[in-house]
Amino acid sequence: SRGIEHRAFWVANVVWARAGLAELERIAGRDDVLHVDGNPVVRNRLPQPEPGPQSPDVPNATEWGVNKVRAPEAWAAGYTGQGVVIGGQDTGYQWDHLALRDKYRGWDGAGADHNYHWHDAIHAIIGSGTNPCGLDSPLPCDDHNHGTHTMGTMVGDDGGGNQIGVAPGARWIACRNMERGNGTPATYLECFQWFMAPTDLAGQNPDPARAPHVINNSWGCPPSEGCTVSVLESAVDNLRAAGVMVVVSAGNNGSSCGTVQDPPAIYARSFSVGNTTSVDSIAGSSSRGPVTIDGSNRLKPDVSAPGSSIRSSIRGGGYANFSGTSMAGPHVAAAAALVMSARPDLRGNPAAVESVLRETAVPLTSTQTCGLYPGSVVPNAVFGSGRIDAYAAVSRVVSDPIFVDGTE
Repeated sequence: SRGIEHRAFWVANVVWARAGLAELERIAGRDDVLHVDGNPVVRNRLPQPEPGPQSPDVPNATEWGVNKVRAPEAWAAGYTGQGVVIGGQDTGYQWDHLALRDKYRGWDGAGADHNYHWHDAIHAIIGSGTNPCGLDSPLPCDDHNHGTHTMGTMVGDDGGGNQIGVAPGARWIACRNMERGNGTPATYLECFQWFMAPTDLAGQNPDPARAPHVINNSWGCPPSEGCTVSVLESAVDNLRAAGVMVVVSAGNNGSSCGTVQDPPAIYARSFSVGNTTSVDSIAGSSSRGPVTIDGSNRLKPDVSAPGSSIRSSIRGGGYANFSGTSMAGPHVAAAAALVMSARPDLRGNPAAVESVLRETAVPLTSTQTCGLYPGSVVPNAVFGSGRIDAYAAVSRVVSDPIFVDGTE
């Protein structure tokens, strides 16, 4: 009634508003307002292409991380992610990259329809200058490289030797939640909401039947930069209640204990992922648990996956190596897709999929003890339950037709 610019969300009980101090004081004084949080720019420290010459367009073999999680063995058994939809929210995506185009749900082999397959939550410049994708882009566009790289690790395969993806038979949809790496709590919430019920390009006619089965989130929202501990928790909880698995990178704040500290990696219903090297060591920068920032002492990460010097797709049709838990998370989201392609009845049951990924992970120990979690015991606060093994997970659910573990 006061004409205040605002946007209401239903994925969580949140309203974004642009108002001055006097109006905010009036809003905060209402009995039906629990608290008021800021919505500042969240400047993510996203991985950048590693120095040195750009990776060749055609490698000699399937990427090392894909082999490490034994994805080719799952493919040989007939499970490539077929029938599964992966969602990604990130800096955007070059949808027509040859490693990604045929996997995009909006592409039918002859043309593209971006309705229900793409949403842009960037409506204003968050940083400075201009954005190469513009605002409210009507088609998938990446203004950074980070998003295109993560999607390549999930589904990428150009059919010509670039086997960069763990689940090349899956389809993908996407939402841009960062403007050149800068996001706000509102942009993250908007993408979470869109994934629960994707809409057409006008933001109308939401359809929960088109929701993805799993979402990769290779980003964090630091409390130190304005994102309060609980601001995204209801959105994650509600997506999980709707049957959507939420995979989140644990963060790159290691190597000290208690460095899994940014939402949404800290939440109980986020499946958080640490970063391992090609020899199954933990990367020095990979964040460790337990979660102390909310007082829960919750054990995190849940699992670990390859995330060091990962070669994947970037803007312009090329390839580059990136490192970080941002690169580890996509291996796990795609491994979940392999499990769900092997057992379609597990789609919509993220707790069961997470359970089998934990049970079949390669157990890894550490000399580092964090809080109540000795590194010599599995799970621990360094690797979680260990480095994922996609083929072992697929074999587990195929060999046990009554597997329904993981109920909450």
